[in-house]
Amino acid sequence: MVRSLWTAASGMIGQQINVDTIANNLANVNTVGYKTETNEFKSLLYQNIQTKTTSANGVNKPTSAQVGLGVRNAAVVSQFTQGAFLESESPTAFAIGGDGFFSVRGEDGKNHYTRNGDFRFAVGNNNMMVLTTSDGLPVLNSAGNPIQLNSQQYITNKIEVDADGYLTYPDANNNYQRIPGMQIGLWQFQNPSGLEKVGDSLYDVTAASGQALNEANNANLTKSEVRQGYLEGSNVQIADEMVNLIIAQRAYELNSKAIITADTMMQEANELKR
Repeated sequence: MVRSLWTAASGMIGQQINVDTIANNLANVNTVGYKTETNEFKSLLYQNIQTKTTSANGVNKPTSAQVGLGVRNAAVVSQFTQGAFLESESPTAFAIGGDGFFSVRGEDGKNHYTRNGDFRFAVGNNNMMVLTTSDGLPVLNSAGNPIQLNSQQYITNKIEVDADGYLTYPDANNNYQRIPGMQIGLWQFQNPSGLEKVGDSLYDVTAASGQALNEANNANLTKSEVRQGYLEGSNVQIADEMVNLIIAQRAYELNSKAIITADTMMQEANELKR
Protein backbone atom coordinates (compact mmCIF):
# COMPACT_ATOMS: atom_id res chain seq x y z
CA MET A 1 0.00 0.00 0.00
CA VAL A 2 2.97 2.30 0.48
CA ARG A 3 3.55 1.93 -3.26
CA SER A 4 0.11 3.43 -3.95
CA LEU A 5 1.00 6.48 -1.85
CA TRP A 6 4.02 7.30 -3.98
CA THR A 7 2.16 6.50 -7.22
CA ALA A 8 -0.68 8.87 -6.36
CA ALA A 9 1.82 11.50 -5.20
CA SER A 10 3.54 11.39 -8.61
CA GLY A 11 0.14 11.97 -10.20
CA MET A 12 -0.46 15.02 -8.03
CA ILE A 13 2.97 16.44 -8.89
CA GLY A 14 2.36 15.85 -12.58
CA GLN A 15 -1.03 17.57 -12.50
CA GLN A 16 0.44 20.50 -10.55
CA ILE A 17 2.92 21.08 -13.40
CA ASN A 18 0.01 20.71 -15.83
CA VAL A 19 -1.91 23.45 -13.99
CA ASP A 20 1.23 25.63 -13.98
CA THR A 21 1.45 25.28 -17.77
CA ILE A 22 -2.24 26.08 -18.27
CA ALA A 23 -1.92 29.11 -16.01
CA ASN A 24 1.03 30.34 -18.09
CA ASN A 25 -1.04 29.95 -21.26
CA LEU A 26 -3.89 31.98 -19.79
CA ALA A 27 -1.49 34.62 -18.51
CA ASN A 28 -0.08 35.06 -22.04
CA VAL A 29 -3.40 35.10 -23.87
CA ASN A 30 -2.68 38.68 -25.03
CA THR A 31 1.06 38.28 -25.58
CA VAL A 32 2.04 38.97 -29.20
CA GLY A 33 3.41 35.88 -30.95
CA TYR A 34 2.93 33.59 -27.93
CA LYS A 35 2.43 29.90 -28.68
CA THR A 36 0.32 27.76 -26.40
CA GLU A 37 2.11 25.02 -24.46
CA THR A 38 0.86 21.54 -23.64
CA ASN A 39 2.10 18.90 -21.21
CA GLU A 40 3.08 15.43 -22.31
CA PHE A 41 3.07 12.71 -19.66
CA LYS A 42 5.07 9.51 -19.43
CA SER A 43 4.52 6.47 -17.23
CA LEU A 44 7.25 5.53 -14.76
CA LEU A 45 8.85 2.10 -14.32
CA TYR A 46 6.71 -1.01 -13.93
CA GLN A 47 7.27 -3.50 -11.15
CA ASN A 48 6.91 -7.22 -11.73
CA ILE A 49 4.45 -8.71 -9.27
CA GLN A 50 4.98 -12.22 -10.57
CA THR A 51 8.15 -13.11 -12.44
CA LYS A 52 7.12 -16.58 -13.65
CA THR A 53 5.92 -16.55 -17.23
CA THR A 54 4.22 -19.95 -17.11
CA SER A 55 1.38 -21.40 -15.11
CA ALA A 56 1.68 -24.32 -12.69
CA ASN A 57 1.07 -26.67 -15.62
CA GLY A 58 3.94 -25.16 -17.62
CA VAL A 59 1.66 -23.30 -20.02
CA ASN A 60 2.80 -19.86 -21.12
CA LYS A 61 0.73 -17.05 -19.69
CA PRO A 62 -0.90 -14.69 -22.20
CA THR A 63 -0.20 -11.65 -20.04
CA SER A 64 2.32 -10.57 -17.42
CA ALA A 65 1.69 -9.39 -13.87
CA GLN A 66 3.08 -5.85 -13.59
CA VAL A 67 1.99 -2.75 -11.75
CA GLY A 68 2.90 0.82 -12.70
CA LEU A 69 4.70 3.16 -10.33
CA GLY A 70 3.16 6.45 -11.41
CA VAL A 71 3.67 9.20 -13.95
CA ARG A 72 6.01 12.07 -14.73
CA ASN A 73 6.07 15.02 -17.08
CA ALA A 74 7.97 14.05 -20.23
CA ALA A 75 7.89 17.45 -21.96
CA VAL A 76 6.15 20.81 -22.25
CA VAL A 77 5.66 21.35 -25.98
CA SER A 78 4.83 24.60 -27.77
CA GLN A 79 2.17 24.38 -30.48
CA PHE A 80 3.30 26.53 -33.40
CA THR A 81 -0.05 26.97 -35.09
CA GLN A 82 -0.88 30.28 -36.74
CA GLY A 83 -2.24 33.00 -34.45
CA ALA A 84 -4.86 35.53 -35.48
CA PHE A 85 -3.76 38.75 -37.20
CA LEU A 86 -4.51 41.80 -35.07
CA GLU A 87 -4.60 45.17 -36.79
CA SER A 88 -2.15 47.74 -35.46
CA GLU A 89 -1.73 51.45 -36.16
CA SER A 90 2.04 51.17 -35.89
CA PRO A 91 3.83 51.22 -39.28
CA THR A 92 6.53 48.99 -37.80
CA ALA A 93 4.13 46.26 -36.68
CA PHE A 94 4.67 43.02 -38.62
CA ALA A 95 2.95 39.66 -38.55
CA ILE A 96 4.26 36.48 -40.17
CA GLY A 97 1.96 34.36 -42.27
CA GLY A 98 3.65 30.96 -42.38
CA ASP A 99 6.31 29.06 -40.47
CA GLY A 100 9.02 31.73 -40.37
CA PHE A 101 10.65 33.48 -37.42
CA PHE A 102 12.17 36.92 -37.13
CA SER A 103 15.76 37.03 -35.90
CA VAL A 104 17.18 39.59 -33.47
CA ARG A 105 20.66 40.18 -32.09
CA GLY A 106 20.74 39.78 -28.33
CA GLU A 107 22.84 41.74 -25.86
CA ASP A 108 25.04 38.64 -25.61
CA GLY A 109 25.85 38.95 -29.32
CA LYS A 110 23.92 35.79 -30.19
CA ASN A 111 20.99 35.50 -32.59
CA HIS A 112 17.58 34.81 -31.10
CA TYR A 113 14.30 34.10 -32.86
CA THR A 114 10.77 35.34 -32.28
CA ARG A 115 7.29 35.57 -33.76
CA ASN A 116 6.70 38.91 -32.03
CA GLY A 117 6.88 41.55 -34.77
CA ASP A 118 6.15 44.60 -32.60
CA PHE A 119 9.15 46.58 -33.84
CA ARG A 120 10.15 50.25 -33.98
CA PHE A 121 12.91 52.44 -35.33
CA ALA A 122 15.47 53.65 -32.80
CA VAL A 123 18.29 56.16 -33.16
CA GLY A 124 21.66 54.46 -33.57
CA ASN A 125 25.19 55.61 -34.17
CA ASN A 126 26.30 57.85 -37.06
CA ASN A 127 22.80 59.18 -37.85
CA MET A 128 21.51 55.67 -38.48
CA MET A 129 17.98 54.50 -37.72
CA VAL A 130 17.90 50.90 -36.52
CA LEU A 131 14.85 48.61 -36.62
CA THR A 132 14.60 47.09 -33.13
CA THR A 133 12.31 45.22 -30.78
CA SER A 134 10.57 47.02 -27.92
CA ASP A 135 13.60 46.05 -25.78
CA GLY A 136 16.03 47.68 -28.21
CA LEU A 137 17.39 44.48 -29.78
CA PRO A 138 18.26 45.03 -33.47
CA VAL A 139 16.22 43.11 -36.05
CA LEU A 140 18.30 41.24 -38.61
CA ASN A 141 17.95 41.29 -42.39
CA SER A 142 18.12 38.28 -44.69
CA ALA A 143 21.93 38.44 -44.60
CA GLY A 144 22.00 38.25 -40.80
CA ASN A 145 22.93 41.91 -40.25
CA PRO A 146 21.04 44.62 -38.33
CA ILE A 147 18.59 46.65 -40.43
CA GLN A 148 19.98 50.21 -40.47
CA LEU A 149 18.94 53.23 -42.55
CA ASN A 150 20.54 56.63 -42.94
CA SER A 151 18.25 59.13 -41.19
CA GLN A 152 19.32 61.87 -43.59
CA GLN A 153 18.27 59.83 -46.60
CA TYR A 154 15.10 58.12 -45.41
CA ILE A 155 12.06 59.25 -43.43
CA THR A 156 10.96 56.24 -41.45
CA ASN A 157 7.22 56.95 -41.50
CA LYS A 158 7.28 56.77 -45.32
CA ILE A 159 8.80 53.28 -45.36
CA GLU A 160 6.55 50.41 -46.33
CA VAL A 161 7.27 46.68 -46.29
CA ASP A 162 6.01 44.30 -48.97
CA ALA A 163 4.90 40.71 -48.50
CA ASP A 164 8.43 39.41 -49.12
CA GLY A 165 9.78 41.51 -46.26
CA TYR A 166 11.57 44.11 -48.41
CA LEU A 167 11.65 47.68 -47.12
CA THR A 168 10.39 50.04 -49.83
CA TYR A 169 10.59 53.82 -50.21
CA PRO A 170 8.86 56.24 -52.63
CA ASP A 171 10.93 57.58 -55.50
CA ALA A 172 10.61 60.98 -57.19
CA ASN A 173 7.37 59.83 -58.84
CA ASN A 174 6.00 58.54 -55.52
CA ASN A 175 6.34 54.94 -56.68
CA TYR A 176 7.62 52.64 -53.98
CA GLN A 177 10.92 50.94 -54.77
CA ARG A 178 12.75 48.30 -52.78
CA ILE A 179 15.70 49.53 -50.74
CA PRO A 180 18.72 47.40 -51.77
CA GLY A 181 19.75 44.84 -49.16
CA MET A 182 16.93 45.80 -46.79
CA GLN A 183 14.85 42.63 -46.47
CA ILE A 184 13.56 41.53 -43.07
CA GLY A 185 15.09 38.11 -42.47
CA LEU A 186 12.87 35.08 -41.93
CA TRP A 187 14.11 31.71 -40.71
CA GLN A 188 12.50 28.31 -40.31
CA PHE A 189 13.31 25.19 -38.29
CA GLN A 190 12.88 21.51 -38.98
CA ASN A 191 11.51 21.05 -35.46
CA PRO A 192 10.37 24.37 -33.97
CA SER A 193 9.05 22.56 -30.88
CA GLY A 194 12.69 21.82 -30.03
CA LEU A 195 13.56 25.52 -29.66
CA GLU A 196 14.58 26.65 -26.19
CA LYS A 197 12.45 29.38 -24.63
CA VAL A 198 14.58 32.15 -23.13
CA GLY A 199 11.85 34.63 -22.15
CA ASP A 200 10.66 37.89 -23.72
CA SER A 201 9.06 35.83 -26.53
CA LEU A 202 12.52 34.77 -27.71
CA TYR A 203 13.75 31.32 -28.71
CA ASP A 204 17.22 29.83 -29.04
CA VAL A 205 18.47 27.15 -31.41
CA THR A 206 19.10 23.69 -29.91
CA ALA A 207 20.21 20.34 -31.27
CA ALA A 208 16.56 19.24 -31.14
CA SER A 209 15.32 22.16 -33.25
CA GLY A 210 18.03 21.91 -35.89
CA GLN A 211 19.87 24.86 -37.37
CA ALA A 212 18.03 27.96 -38.55
CA LEU A 213 17.14 27.77 -42.26
CA ASN A 214 17.20 31.10 -44.09
CA GLU A 215 14.15 31.47 -46.31
CA ALA A 216 16.01 33.91 -48.56
CA ASN A 217 18.50 31.33 -49.85
CA ASN A 218 16.72 28.01 -49.33
CA ALA A 219 14.53 27.08 -52.30
CA ASN A 220 13.12 24.01 -50.53
CA LEU A 221 11.22 26.08 -47.96
CA THR A 222 7.69 27.38 -48.36
CA LYS A 223 8.15 31.12 -48.09
CA SER A 224 6.38 33.04 -45.34
CA GLU A 225 4.64 36.38 -45.85
CA VAL A 226 5.17 39.57 -43.89
CA ARG A 227 2.05 41.63 -43.17
CA GLN A 228 2.74 45.25 -42.26
CA GLY A 229 0.26 46.91 -39.91
CA TYR A 230 -0.64 43.67 -38.17
CA LEU A 231 0.59 41.70 -35.17
CA GLU A 232 0.19 37.99 -34.62
CA GLY A 233 -1.89 37.32 -31.54
CA SER A 234 -1.34 34.31 -29.31
CA ASN A 235 -2.91 31.03 -30.40
CA VAL A 236 -4.24 30.31 -26.90
CA GLN A 237 -7.85 29.10 -26.98
CA ILE A 238 -9.40 30.18 -23.68
CA ALA A 239 -12.26 27.68 -23.84
CA ASP A 240 -9.84 24.79 -24.38
CA GLU A 241 -7.60 25.96 -21.55
CA MET A 242 -10.54 26.19 -19.15
CA VAL A 243 -11.60 22.64 -20.05
CA ASN A 244 -8.01 21.45 -19.58
CA LEU A 245 -7.92 23.22 -16.22
CA ILE A 246 -11.05 21.40 -15.05
CA ILE A 247 -9.65 18.04 -16.20
CA ALA A 248 -6.35 18.70 -14.41
CA GLN A 249 -8.18 19.71 -11.23
CA ARG A 250 -10.29 16.55 -11.27
CA ALA A 251 -7.21 14.39 -11.90
CA TYR A 252 -5.47 16.08 -8.97
CA GLU A 253 -8.49 15.38 -6.74
CA LEU A 254 -8.58 11.72 -7.83
CA ASN A 255 -4.92 11.24 -6.95
CA SER A 256 -5.44 12.89 -3.57
CA LYS A 257 -8.43 10.58 -3.03
CA ALA A 258 -6.15 7.60 -3.80
CA ILE A 259 -3.75 8.76 -1.07
CA ILE A 260 -6.60 9.10 1.42
CA THR A 261 -7.89 5.62 0.49
CA ALA A 262 -4.43 4.06 0.89
CA ASP A 263 -4.04 5.78 4.25
CA THR A 264 -7.41 4.46 5.39
CA MET A 265 -6.49 0.92 4.32
CA MET A 266 -3.20 1.14 6.23
CA GLN A 267 -5.05 2.38 9.27
CA GLU A 268 -7.48 -0.56 9.04
CA ALA A 269 -4.55 -2.99 8.77
CA ASN A 270 -2.91 -1.49 11.85
CA GLU A 271 -6.11 -1.92 13.86
CA LEU A 272 -6.44 -5.62 13.05
CA LYS A 273 -4.34 -6.51 16.12
CA ARG A 274 -6.90 -4.95 18.46
